[in-house]
This record gives sequence, C-alpha cells and structure tokens, in this order.
Amino acid sequence: MADRAGIAIHGGAGTILRSTMTPELQEQYEGALQAAMDAGYAIIRDSGSAMDAVAAAVASLEDFPLFNASRGAVFNHIGQHEMDAAIMNGRNLEAGAVCGVAHVKNPVLLAREVMLHSGHVMLGGKGAEEFARARNLPMEDDGYFYTLQRYNQWQSAVKEDKVQLDHTDKKFGTVGAVALDKHGNLAAATSTGGLTNKKFGRIGDSPVIGAGTYANNNTCAISCTGVGELFIRSVVAYDISCLMEYKGMSLQAACDLVVMEKLVKIEGEGGLIAIDKHGNIAMPFNSEGMYRGCKDNDGRNEVLIYR
Repeated sequence: MADRAGIAIHGGAGTILRSTMTPELQEQYEGALQAAMDAGYAIIRDSGSAMDAVAAAVASLEDFPLFNASRGAVFNHIGQHEMDAAIMNGRNLEAGAVCGVAHVKNPVLLAREVMLHSGHVMLGGKGAEEFARARNLPMEDDGYFYTLQRYNQWQSAVKEDKVQLDHTDKKFGTVGAVALDKHGNLAAATSTGGLTNKKFGRIGDSPVIGAGTYANNNTCAISCTGVGELFIRSVVAYDISCLMEYKGMSLQAACDLVVMEKLVKIEGEGGLIAIDKHGNIAMPFNSEGMYRGCKDNDGRNEVLIYR
C-alpha cells in the first residue's frame, strides 16, 4: 500500500477578484469545495479507490449551482445546456468521456459508465444520453439546470453576440478532482458546462483525454480548467505526465513549465490540479484566481481561491 494518499479539487480558474466577492458568496464557494473534497477523501481514507473518490468529489461539485457544471451549467447559443465530462484510471489507462450531453444529472458518472460498460472512450450528444438512460442514470428536465445568474449571463452575451468564458469574460467554470489512493492508484475527473453562448456544438478540453484530463500511475493525475482550445492545442495534461516520465522532472517543475511558460506563450489562461504517485500535490494557475482545495493523510486540508 502507498504511504501517502490525498485528493485535490478545483472549481474553475480565471478573473476571480476579491473586490467582486461578498463574504456570503465566498463562504458558499469554500463550503462547496470543502464538502466535495470531504466526500472524495472519505473514500480514500477508508481504503476505497481513487476512481470512486474523484467521481464522488466531482459529482458533489456538479450538484452545486454556483459552478459551471451540471446544475449550474451555462447556456449555449440556443438557450440549452451542453455538458462535457471525463474520467481516467491511472492504474490501467482506462478512460471514459462524454460531450455535448443534456439532461444527465451527473455527467461525470456517465463518463464512468462509458469507461466501464460501453467498450468506447467517448460518446457524444443524443447517443450519450441514450446510453445514460440504458444505464439507468438519473436524468433531469431543463429546469433543473436553470439558474438566474447563468440565464442573465447568456442574455447579455447574446445581446453583445459574443462567447463568454463564464460569469465574466475570463472565468473558466470547469470542476475537477485528482486523487491517489492507499493502493498507489491515481485517477482524474473533470466536468464542465463549457462556454456561455457557445455555438455549433463546441467542445472544450475537459472531455479530451490528455488535454484536460489524464491519469497514469507511473507519473500523475491531472484535471485542467482554462481556455479549452489552448489546452487542447498544448495537450496540457499529457505534456506534464511526459515531462515527468521522459525528462525526470518533479510534478511541480513540470506543472510550472507548462502552466507558467508554455501556455502563457500562446495566451492560454487557466490552471490545473495535479497529484503524483508519491502524493505530492500541485495547483498552479496563471489567472487571477482558481477555486481549489486539497486534503491528504499527512493532515493537510486547505481551500483557496486567490493567490
């Protein structure tokens, strides 16, 4: 069994300013992050799997309406919700992902079903929803995903005919979790509602294995949040794993190189959470802030928003 075990989570990165954050709102965000982290960590603490831990943590964040995933997902150009999610098992490199799905209460749980029971890695749109029903996953009507805040964002984006990255022009409201369990296994999961006012079935990095989500027991587990197009082009999650595997870099050094240098060069804004096979945790971001937290069996427990 591994000596160390831990979990890290994020609720998105971007322009998160103290000046626009009320104490009440900050308390809600921090409480939701802590609750999700606790849900995942409880599984690891009781010798459960990293896979189950990241699924539980991300599902908890999906259920919380302030984050852009499932219940608080943003509206697309035609006023609907299109959600993406992925999950990956570092033990055997199995992965599952869904993109452009509606009505699925917890897209991350659907991604896990795709991994375990479909024979495929990624399902999209109506087919993915059909599979969700076949697997008896909880479904919800459009009203479940509606929040007034997201509706107002969509209306303002439609008026200005622009795609928005969440509450402000630069806010990436993806959620994710990475974990190392007591058996030495790593896992990662990510879920998002994408971009406000997005058109043409746009898909970001979250469900793309190696871009927004990746896990490999030899190196690390990673979940990203940021400008999806740039994270796809940079293959961010896999790049960090490769720097560790082939160059022998530490988790922190690999993360810093990719997030603070390589992404910055192409104006890729955002951040990520990562945990390596030794239980080291990194949570770098090149934006104003990132909703994040981590907890391990050495007694570390922190929830952070700003630098």
